[in-house]
Amino acid sequence: MSETRPAALTATPVTSVLAALRSPRRLRTEVLAGLVVALALIPEAISFSIIAGVDPRVGLFASFTMAVTIAFTGGRPAMISAATGAIALVVAPLTRAHGVDYLVAAVLLAGLVQIALGLLGVAKLMRFIPRSVMVGFVNALAILIFTSQVPHLIGVPWLVYPMVAVGLAVIVLLPRLTSVVPAPLVAIVLLTGFALVVGVTVPTVGDQGALPDSLPTLFWPQVPLTVETLRIVGPYAIAMALVGLLESLMTAKLVDDITDTHSDKTREGWGQGVANLVTGLFGGMGGCAMIGQTMINVKVSGARTRISTFLAGLFLLILVVGLGDVVALIPMAALVAVMIMVSVGTFDWHSVDPRTLRRMPLSATMIMLCTVAVTVVTHNLAYGVIVGVLVATLFFARRVAHFTEVVDIAHPDENTRVYAVRGPLFFASSNDLVYQFDYVGDPAEVIIDLSQSQIYDSSTVAALDAIEQKYRQHGKSVSIVGLNGPSQDWHDRLSGRLGAGQ
Repeated sequence: MSETRPAALTATPVTSVLAALRSPRRLRTEVLAGLVVALALIPEAISFSIIAGVDPRVGLFASFTMAVTIAFTGGRPAMISAATGAIALVVAPLTRAHGVDYLVAAVLLAGLVQIALGLLGVAKLMRFIPRSVMVGFVNALAILIFTSQVPHLIGVPWLVYPMVAVGLAVIVLLPRLTSVVPAPLVAIVLLTGFALVVGVTVPTVGDQGALPDSLPTLFWPQVPLTVETLRIVGPYAIAMALVGLLESLMTAKLVDDITDTHSDKTREGWGQGVANLVTGLFGGMGGCAMIGQTMINVKVSGARTRISTFLAGLFLLILVVGLGDVVALIPMAALVAVMIMVSVGTFDWHSVDPRTLRRMPLSATMIMLCTVAVTVVTHNLAYGVIVGVLVATLFFARRVAHFTEVVDIAHPDENTRVYAVRGPLFFASSNDLVYQFDYVGDPAEVIIDLSQSQIYDSSTVAALDAIEQKYRQHGKSVSIVGLNGPSQDWHDRLSGRLGAGQ
């Protein structure tokens, strides 16, 4: 018998750091991916710092500490965490009203909240997010990534447009020839070299804001440790924690699907908290997973391990502190081309194919569109996902409610009538249950058989109490039979204690 086994069964998992260190080819992929991500992080971190109302160094150092820390604590290998626009939008009002010290205090508190939520298993709630919401989340992110590049294409020298076009061509065509070097890195180097050799004047990374010239140092916010301080920073910290966890867990799920691997969502939850604690201790603005840079790392560059995440943070620090003068010369056109291709690759084009739309239920399409619309309008992924889940819940409740029916199944004798209730019983289906019986015309004995049904909430128990009371008012008796174990527990515990609902 042959000892040969399929490679998938014998190979070391591609997410293994040790396996990557033993493979020169894999290690090269991880190193180059980290470098490309670091270059893409610089303008994003500066932009988000401006949104948050802080010095660009606050965002850049936050991106460095988040990426390096999450490389060790995170549950999703190869995912990139750094300063993000979602967090910047949340903290901007706090910074404007109270300053950077209160911002850092909020970041530290948000880290503690995320650790607590992670250890409590909040990641398990991901199972309640429908696929249509995930598709809407991905499409909204693609749109936001693209629209965030538009300002770099308005009111700029005409030469920017052909440079972006060349960058796009390199990123699209080079992988067909070779995959030794990531195409985005080649595009950045070529366009930077062109701009320097020809001496053209186009917007550069340096135009986005000053780059730091020193290493980050430990920082403790100078705020009074009082209840008033907690009242000020508490709401922002909780919002940061929830937005950061939601965006990180959704991104982790997306990477799981792309790489066909499983990640530890619970570890990712508390790992994000630890990363934010470290970031706050170095005076950073906090952050979470970044979908754009993660797609560059995983989908465009092919990274699969924690090495790329760690090196993205390390390269970022080296670039902005040690090579800041060189990085400042990179044309924004090169980075815009990279991000445009990321947005194109992130968008789920199959979801908007006319053939797909014809086959999909209207409810699924509406859920996706609601998620996209709210996310794009608010620029807040958390709002979009929450609205998408609520819309999905409403559609689900409406659909399932129609599965329930009441059927007259038997008349054992002239004084007895048997009804069968079929389908799930919860608030949406049981509220109309009381109107489906003939209280006046039924005989003296009524049997309601629930053997083909299931009680899911207190609303159903209240509805059954109301049915029994209506029959008693007409001098008739009711027997409820066929309850399974969980339904019997609901009924025994709550019957007669909720009121008749009249």
